[in-house]
Amino acid sequence: MDPSPTLARRFWEALEPVHSVVYFTPEPAEAARALGLPAWWTGYFAGRAAPLGALDAPAVTAMFYGFAPGMVSRALPDAWSYASPADVLGTRLEAVQAALKRTLPPAGPGGLERLAVLLERAVGACRYEGRPLAAGWSRVRPPSDAAGRVWLAATVLREHRGDGHVIAAVHAGLRGLDAVLTHVATGAVTRELLQGSRGWTDDEWEDSRRRLAARGLLDRTSRLTRTGGELRRMVEDATDRLAADPVVALGESGIEEVIGLAAPLSRHLVDTGVVPVPNPIGAPRP
Repeated sequence: MDPSPTLARRFWEALEPVHSVVYFTPEPAEAARALGLPAWWTGYFAGRAAPLGALDAPAVTAMFYGFAPGMVSRALPDAWSYASPADVLGTRLEAVQAALKRTLPPAGPGGLERLAVLLERAVGACRYEGRPLAAGWSRVRPPSDAAGRVWLAATVLREHRGDGHVIAAVHAGLRGLDAVLTHVATGAVTRELLQGSRGWTDDEWEDSRRRLAARGLLDRTSRLTRTGGELRRMVEDATDRLAADPVVALGESGIEEVIGLAAPLSRHLVDTGVVPVPNPIGAPRP
């Protein structure tokens, strides 16, 4: 049995809270406001998409996949009238580095530097066909400090995995909202947490529920049927397989070393309340 998919999931679990600092600390939001971006979500969409240039709402809706088109169009392309993608990206990186400096625990000698080296090696093994977000972030110049390098590499890797997840979900016949509903139907996250943060109306939610029920994927209580559970597992398994290239490059010992270095950082971020769990992006406590 190929261990790479299982290692790929553990790899993601160890790193995702480190990336998630960008969403749950005040520094990035304050930096976006200082640029003139009028709302938190404007900063979110502009900041995450910035490496790809001044994209409009349809392109970002397609890439981000789970967000309502109307929610994205309230942020883009309007954000670019306040600040350029280069300015948004630069201030975002600076803000994340400040947030990491404030929130990460003291690292052992060379710990962050070693983690950065390993993650950058993993990034070097990524392929970007059909993965626009990961491709864009892979072209960002690394910061000079180790914590910033760790964050950027973790971001490329999570977007690489996320792009693969979109590929897997689309292949399974799921629209963006359908994927959200099937995630809620697993019981791992609540409708209340996801519906508002993704901008879907009650009518849109109900349309998706009916569509999934007609396919035999949801039961009367909006939980996964056996068929729905099998489809969801298929999507998650495919996501893990599609994220395996950087895992293979590091090898099992390299992945275990990354997990040993990153998981304590992520647990600290969760345990100190910097990254809440549960959360809309699914970042776990490793």
